[in-house]
Amino acid sequence: MKRSGRLLAVATTVAALATSLAACGGRSDSTSADGTVTLHVEAWKGGGAEPANIAEINKAFEKAHPKIKIDFKYTTADPTYTQKLQPELLGGKAGDVIMVDADKMKKWGASGYLADLSNESWVSSISSAAKPFTQSDGKTLAMPMELIGIGLYANMDLLKKAGITEVPADWPTFLADLAKLKKAGVTPISLPDKAGWTGSSIFQASGSTTVYQKNKQWDADFLAGKASFGSDWKEPLDQLKSLGVKGYVNWKNELGVDEWSQGPQDFSAGKSAFWYQGAWQVSNIKKAGFPVSFAPWPGGAAGTKPNAMLFSGTAWGVNSQSQHADAAKEYVKFWSQSANLAKYLDAEHAESPFTGGTTPDSTETTIFNTAFNEGRYRVLPSNTWYGTQAETDTGSKIQSFLLGQSDAAKTLKDIQTAASAK
Repeated sequence: MKRSGRLLAVATTVAALATSLAACGGRSDSTSADGTVTLHVEAWKGGGAEPANIAEINKAFEKAHPKIKIDFKYTTADPTYTQKLQPELLGGKAGDVIMVDADKMKKWGASGYLADLSNESWVSSISSAAKPFTQSDGKTLAMPMELIGIGLYANMDLLKKAGITEVPADWPTFLADLAKLKKAGVTPISLPDKAGWTGSSIFQASGSTTVYQKNKQWDADFLAGKASFGSDWKEPLDQLKSLGVKGYVNWKNELGVDEWSQGPQDFSAGKSAFWYQGAWQVSNIKKAGFPVSFAPWPGGAAGTKPNAMLFSGTAWGVNSQSQHADAAKEYVKFWSQSANLAKYLDAEHAESPFTGGTTPDSTETTIFNTAFNEGRYRVLPSNTWYGTQAETDTGSKIQSFLLGQSDAAKTLKDIQTAASAK
């Protein structure tokens, strides 16, 4: 009863606010004659190959808020999404609630397009790992929807053909397993790298174990000028190079395969035993019908456990120009509640960004989630030194390294330059 009374109060407030704003010349389709608000939501998930249970969550929101209807618009991910949203924001035509990531939150927040959500009730529950990716200039501008893993996929049927029963946890075991697979006539691993993303990401994933287990504060030290891409980061480069030298990967061929289209199709078709991608692909890969396991990149020494690497992923921002700010904030609050967010996390196979939040487990992600639950993880600093341009430049430099056009020392120097660029 208490919940119903609160929701009625919110709906009444929203309807009153919407009516007032509509009288000032708001969107003609935003409020009906009976005071029902239509909330426009835009995202790059919720359609296409990644429905992500967004339709189910929106339906549950509408049921709990009968005076608020959701008009959900799905747009293909970047660059299409940004190319659509940027002019909409500039022209005051963007949705009331818009999906952002750490880079968009920072850029659109700096332009004044995102409302300050610092006083919302869910802010105090954001985990310390997720908090840096929701804030800019001391204000909370986004509600984190996930911390999502990036790691190693294993086709357990193909591993079984080579007598392998477990996903490797350390680098020597990984190399031994790759050798067994090759001897058994199985393509050991595929690492599509046309855009340079896979090489750059594995470099970071390996460093999450080889570098960050020695210094968990490496990112802060780098920003403070106390750390650099020196000798500690040579091992991740060496691991990538050795996969080609030992004949497990043909890097020249992999640079012609797209990470986001052909790569998932090939792994789903059973063309390799291992593959590297984000956990957002687990739901699609499961449809292939073979048992799959998702685990941290096994970059450590013999007998050690690897650190998982996560990305701050998606978040909700409220358009500062929204005529329905209260309804928009109620929508975001609904998503922050564990029972609702869990549906999205389950589809994404991601970890909760909230303290005490529910992280759905599955057979496919047990190994990865165990590392997260044990505190063996690092979140990519995607809104600090590892911005979009630094990631792109790092991927390009590593492509040149893998083709033999640059040595490790020059590559690390180039990565340092890319990461330090303002």
